[in-house]
Amino acid sequence: MTEVPSVPFERLFTDYHTPHELSSRPVEEEKLRELYDILKLGPTSGNCQPGRFAFLTSGDAHERLKPSLSAGNVEKAMAAPVIVIVAHDPLFFEQLPRLNEIKDLREWFAGDVGLSEETAFRNGTLQGAYLIMAARALGLAVMPMSGFDSVMVEEAFLKKEGWRANFLVALGYPSETETSAASFSRGPRLSFEETCLCL
Repeated sequence: MTEVPSVPFERLFTDYHTPHELSSRPVEEEKLRELYDILKLGPTSGNCQPGRFAFLTSGDAHERLKPSLSAGNVEKAMAAPVIVIVAHDPLFFEQLPRLNEIKDLREWFAGDVGLSEETAFRNGTLQGAYLIMAARALGLAVMPMSGFDSVMVEEAFLKKEGWRANFLVALGYPSETETSAASFSRGPRLSFEETCLCL
């Protein structure tokens, strides 16, 4: 099992931010495997693990993705060493006999399409968030993106597996300009009073 790196809190939240650009340095496959081995440890309901991840690393894969991107995402996506399609498997419940010892849990989800779709989307999204934090823990920079045509992405990359696309993440090493203190720029955040209830 991959050892989870011990990193300061600031590296995950306060010091790191969504970059404006990434380094052109390639991200090694070994690093992507390490990334997955960390994110998979995050909890999902019933240990269902519906998240699926397509790592686009080649120039050909980037070009195939390009037509599906909104105009504002094309430049940064094409410049990223890796684009991750964060997806989920609608048939995640086929793996439940391996992942959860509760008897007949597979049949419970297989017999309720609405429940299985909701569970797959919710927990796949959660695993996508784990990917972002795991990447930061490994010293990578991430740019989540939602401006794309999911049908085109699924047709081009996920059709064979039957996975459903959720969002994209541009992934790479921080550029030199992004790591300098002068370049740090974080957008405003809403306050506790605006977003939280204590009941």
